[in-house]
Amino acid sequence: MNREGRPTGAGETQAPRSRTFTGNKALQIEEPLIFERADYGHGGVDLPEPEGLSTNLAGLEQESAPDLPGLSEPEIMRHYVRLSQKNFSIDGGFYPLGSCTMKHNPRLNEKMARLPGFADIHPLQPQSTVQGALELQHEISGWLCNITGMSAVTLAPRAGAHGELAGMMAIRAALEARGDARSVVLTPESSHGTNPATASLVGYKVKAIPARADGTVSVEAVREHLGPDVAGIMITNPNTCGLFERDFAAISAAVHEAGGFVYGDGANLNALMGRADVAALGVDAMHINLHKTFSTPHGGGGPGAGPVVFSKALAPFAPLPLLREKYGVFSLIENPDEAENASPFGRMAAFQGQMGVFVRALSYMLSHGGNGLARSTDDAVLNANYIRARLADVMSLPFGNQSCMHEVLFDDAFLKDTGVTTLDFAKAMIDEGFHPMTVYFPLVVHGAMLIEPTESESKETLDQFIETMRALVKAARSGETGRFTNAPVFAPRRRLDETRAARQPVLVYEGKI
Repeated sequence: MNREGRPTGAGETQAPRSRTFTGNKALQIEEPLIFERADYGHGGVDLPEPEGLSTNLAGLEQESAPDLPGLSEPEIMRHYVRLSQKNFSIDGGFYPLGSCTMKHNPRLNEKMARLPGFADIHPLQPQSTVQGALELQHEISGWLCNITGMSAVTLAPRAGAHGELAGMMAIRAALEARGDARSVVLTPESSHGTNPATASLVGYKVKAIPARADGTVSVEAVREHLGPDVAGIMITNPNTCGLFERDFAAISAAVHEAGGFVYGDGANLNALMGRADVAALGVDAMHINLHKTFSTPHGGGGPGAGPVVFSKALAPFAPLPLLREKYGVFSLIENPDEAENASPFGRMAAFQGQMGVFVRALSYMLSHGGNGLARSTDDAVLNANYIRARLADVMSLPFGNQSCMHEVLFDDAFLKDTGVTTLDFAKAMIDEGFHPMTVYFPLVVHGAMLIEPTESESKETLDQFIETMRALVKAARSGETGRFTNAPVFAPRRRLDETRAARQPVLVYEGKI
């Protein structure tokens, strides 16, 4: 047997070739940019010259054909298919990005989202012609309120950070309505980075709350910073260290006693749904990343949706439009004067949310049911703790070997004196066929490695991942430094200069076009 595990045949008596004539390696085909792979000045399709056309462009017509590559349909198809094969995807393998919840997206949800009645509607259609879509939004609103125990919801925000903005604007509107505008928002150091950014955007000064030795926030630390100028606190639970904030209810009570509101970052709802009563924790507003918890393919920047649920105290300050049902007719209320007991601060976006994400999310909810959603939470937490328990003896846990929630956080202490960094370790995982975990986040931990397996992965997949991680740790400690500093070796491209790529990005093709 050779080292790839295949029987050694007559064709392997000689050393393998280091390169081929084409540069291709079997199914790994080199693919140049589309601007580099075709001649210019002709098209992939021959069309007859137009006759009798007249324009009103007043001489602004282009005199020559656009300087674009001419490719036939097969060439174009092959180009983009080959490029797609160079991308890692959740359909191709384990995607353990911490804080991202990269779960499998059931194809049933995709099929539902493509139904003509949902996929083909237009946001400017009369409401009477989209009653089914509005009814679906009304139903998913009910699910979100039931899952969290909250009183109201807006579906308008496009994603998580946009949802944070809606929630914090509602808090500001509520404070101003009672004549008590405040100036400070508290954010624990273990919260998502968007939390202080959002508070600042809304006009608040931000005060950071340090964590205690176990990685969580104490109610005493919050009380020390409370005062008449504090509008509220934005707190992520579970926090970015993958730990449940066990003092959350007490923190909420303290903030409410001081006259402030509590914003709960719900990006990590995959660790809570069906198991935690968000309203009972004292949350006044919380965004929910439908694309994470309730399954929508969200790599590459979208799509997303960030509905916000509100407590009874904040419900009157939900943004427009307000979705209402009366006598079986669904409508979006645009005028705040028409809203019952409501003083919304206006719109968050031109149209009402992300319809395709709503369909996928409701399909996911209906497929699982309440008990199934709770089971998903249980499995996600179990998978993360299984990885923690299997790797705790070879990798370092910054806050000790305590139970985590849906993700487990390691640091780089186990790599000390090896010459291998967190980034090197992540690059070596690419050669092993795994997408790297989230690295260098959260910032409160040096050399952080944040792993979130989700509920989608089988024990067999997790075992292979764990054994690979253990083998990499052994290699790093055995002095195989080059295996890490040179990685990736087997990817379509070698390691990039990431610092230069961030500071000097090339955003325009500088060739012929």
